[in-house]
Amino acid sequence: MTSPRRTWTFSSMRSKTRPSLDEGENYFRRRLFSSFRSDRREQRSQGQEDDIDKRRAFSDGEIETNKGVFLPGEDQPDMGAMKRFSTLFSSFRGKISKDRTGKEPDLPASTELSHVEEKAKEQRYASGQFFFEYLVVVRPKKTKDGIYEPQIIYQFPKKDGMVRFQKEEEEKTLKALTLFCFPEGVNWAPLSEYPSETFSFVLTDVDGTRKNGYCRRLLPDGKGARLPEAYCIISNLACFGLFSKIFDEVEQRRKFSMAMIYPFMQSLRESAFPAPGHTVNIKSFIPERGTEIISLTRPTDSWLEHVDFRTLFKCLSDEEVLQVFAATVLERRIIFIADELGTLSQVIHAVAVLLYPFIWQHTLISIVPEILIDVVMAPTPYLLGVQKSLADQATDQTELLVVDLSEGRKETFIKCMGDEDTILPHKLKDEIKQALSAKNEKSSLEELNRVVPEAFLPFFIKTVGHFAKYIVRKGKDQRGEFQRTNFCKAIESKSTRRFVKTFVQTQMFDLFIQEMEQRPASQDGTGLFDKKIAEYQKRMREKAKKN
Repeated sequence: MTSPRRTWTFSSMRSKTRPSLDEGENYFRRRLFSSFRSDRREQRSQGQEDDIDKRRAFSDGEIETNKGVFLPGEDQPDMGAMKRFSTLFSSFRGKISKDRTGKEPDLPASTELSHVEEKAKEQRYASGQFFFEYLVVVRPKKTKDGIYEPQIIYQFPKKDGMVRFQKEEEEKTLKALTLFCFPEGVNWAPLSEYPSETFSFVLTDVDGTRKNGYCRRLLPDGKGARLPEAYCIISNLACFGLFSKIFDEVEQRRKFSMAMIYPFMQSLRESAFPAPGHTVNIKSFIPERGTEIISLTRPTDSWLEHVDFRTLFKCLSDEEVLQVFAATVLERRIIFIADELGTLSQVIHAVAVLLYPFIWQHTLISIVPEILIDVVMAPTPYLLGVQKSLADQATDQTELLVVDLSEGRKETFIKCMGDEDTILPHKLKDEIKQALSAKNEKSSLEELNRVVPEAFLPFFIKTVGHFAKYIVRKGKDQRGEFQRTNFCKAIESKSTRRFVKTFVQTQMFDLFIQEMEQRPASQDGTGLFDKKIAEYQKRMREKAKKN
């Protein structure tokens, strides 16, 4: 039995200069732009209930799913426009495979599995137990025309036992990955110095299924001018810190030879992904160091394991973070500008996590390639990362918040709506700032993972934490019905009530409430958000007794 054909979109890319566009690529860009100009005419159908698990990366506190750990928010949109986006990008990938007629370089041999073994491993991977699906190494290769084109020089494991269309789909995806690793491939030339950089992206299927991509670009050891390499891991799992450590190990082995990478990745692939707070030990051999045990520990808070708040608070002051947060809460169009792709991806993912327990439901593209720069003209909400070299093409729209993250910038907000400082209730905003004062420039990642959630989560507890009281059920096993009007009226503070009346109109709140309505009554109060609400209400009752 063959698996259904899948079409993947690429949620992050990097490009420095606009390549020349032939007729096919121009057609792709025109179709992409027209798809975003279409208004959202598709109303929620009866089948929407079945889509909620796919459209929400996590419910109230539970990120773990039967497919592994999902990253909040990336390309999890109003599905009409993004389905068209996915289909168009699939066509673009098809064109790539036709245009590149050069022979692929031979890949190093890898151990092939029997069909039965591969089937068993695929089932295990589908359950979220495998660390990764495959690793590819990409390097620019000089073509007959004298330009550099990125090509895969190593893939592990190399899959077999696939039917023709599955193989064709994989080839298209892998070729598109080369563009992601080196989208500016035609401009590459041998280098003597190049700082390594690590970034992440997401592949999103039209049905909402996701795979996470992690990439490290570096200059291999050697003398004189040479070409950089990109190591790209595709995984069902979202844990940036863990995969960064894996890249460190891969890089160490690459110093000896490409062949040294294989046994380490083989051991890793055969190891189960650890539960939150647990460690997996990988046995590996390196010349001059012998056999050693590599320990990979997964963070206790799984919903924070894909983000690094240090970059966000290094680039922006607390006040600036709050203004970005305010615009994000109201689902506005936001563009981040920076030179480094790592900065863009880390900041955007961190901003999305600030919304917990809610999820950004619209377009989120960590790094927008020049060929897709027209996405900035979309009328729907988005979070986009744009390289500074493309800033002029991205900032000529109206009703935007454009945030410059680059060092030496003249101003942080290149464009804004003007009301970002007044969106959040003044008292609650001051409370967030006070909580954030517990950190400093030297705060570790662990400290930030404690301080930042403790600063932002109470905001949602105090504004909408009473939602459960206004979900009315006619029977224990019946679907609940949210009493929106009474919910808003119950808020005593006028400024908070004014904010909540706007917030309840967002798609992220709407889908959150729909999920709470459909949640079995037996699960009420069991999620992390529910528990935090109960703790807060208990403190308030104890405080009232003392007074």
